[in-house]
Amino acid sequence: MSNPKRQIFEHLAELARTLGHTHRLELVEHLAQGERSVEALAQLTGLTVANASQHLQHLRRHGFAQTRRDGKRVLYRLGEGPILDVLAAFRRLAEHNVAEVREVVTAYFDRLDSFEAISREELAQRLQERSITLLDVRPQDEFALGHLPGALNIPLADLQQRLADLLPDQEVVAYCRGPYCVLSFEAVAELRRLGYRVRRLEDGYPEWKAAGLPVEAVS
Repeated sequence: MSNPKRQIFEHLAELARTLGHTHRLELVEHLAQGERSVEALAQLTGLTVANASQHLQHLRRHGFAQTRRDGKRVLYRLGEGPILDVLAAFRRLAEHNVAEVREVVTAYFDRLDSFEAISREELAQRLQERSITLLDVRPQDEFALGHLPGALNIPLADLQQRLADLLPDQEVVAYCRGPYCVLSFEAVAELRRLGYRVRRLEDGYPEWKAAGLPVEAVS
């Protein structure tokens, strides 16, 4: 019998190789927002349909994506298991060990918002108290696929035109796709510039959902 530990390590290495591509990591981020067709995912990532399909097949083969048929279309969604936990661990490792990642975090993300983000636990409590305005700055189609309970959807591009939708005397908590999603960072920076009390959620919609917290969808 071959070395069982080595067999396990070989499978772990194969999983790591599957995630070891920029486009696949980006596709996983979009899959975590909700179910989409290959064509929609190709458009979101700037890939050709053929290239997106090839990457999605790799992800599906190793459990990072699942599919179902809807007539002639094939729809992809995030696979089962602790996928977002794995990505979070990679993110923490990169921020700790990779100087270039730390430089990007400092130069871009910390410049826009160096304040401590609100945790999921604190946000859940504040939602029960109804003491905040919860702001989802993702595009409308992503909001429709799923969002945090009671969230107000104002895509970042529409923020200036819809400031009247925000209560000026209530704190705002903004969220989007995940920890590195620039939409919430830019929304927070702009609202602070305008005098609003605003913080970010520590991660995003996919992590909230994966934690088993309640979500809503547009029917």
